[in-house]
Amino acid sequence: MTPEAASRVAWVVWVISWFGAAAAWRSRSVKRASAASEVGYRVPVLAGAIFMFPPGVRASGRTALWRPDVPLAWAIVGVVACGLLLTWWARIHLGRLWSSQVTRKENHHIVDTGPYGIVRHPIYTGITLATLATAALLPTASTLAGAVLMTAGLYMKARVEERFLRRELGAEAYDAYARRVPMLVPFAPR
Repeated sequence: MTPEAASRVAWVVWVISWFGAAAAWRSRSVKRASAASEVGYRVPVLAGAIFMFPPGVRASGRTALWRPDVPLAWAIVGVVACGLLLTWWARIHLGRLWSSQVTRKENHHIVDTGPYGIVRHPIYTGITLATLATAALLPTASTLAGAVLMTAGLYMKARVEERFLRRELGAEAYDAYARRVPMLVPFAPR
């Protein structure tokens, strides 16, 4: 198996497990962000995913801007895996409060332990890390554009989520959390 194929398999396993097997593992939502606010981030994330993994186009059929040597390529696959594993650690830690949409769940509260004590949005951090590593593994104009779009979309979603949670859970409590923990990049100044 090539590093490119291993990366693609990691993404396929993640997508199937993320949206399939674990979709029912969440509490009932009591409030949701507006559909208009969600379109703003969903479009770039979806477009970015399509650029990253164009349907019907094999990785070997795309012209890379450069090629990492084999040991580096496998190390990059490790970074992809680490990013995807971070998303699962965060999702498991969040438990039934998780949602793919920006929502408030029954008994919702600020989670500031585990990966949420490192960054406020570890799922988005993990996806971004895996996305950027995937683009570094096979850097084409398409994958680089996809990585930029997905990163921008996830940043936009984090901003929507923060405004929503600040309103729903209390600005004072959320602002105190935001002062202690960086948004997306570990150890970044706040």
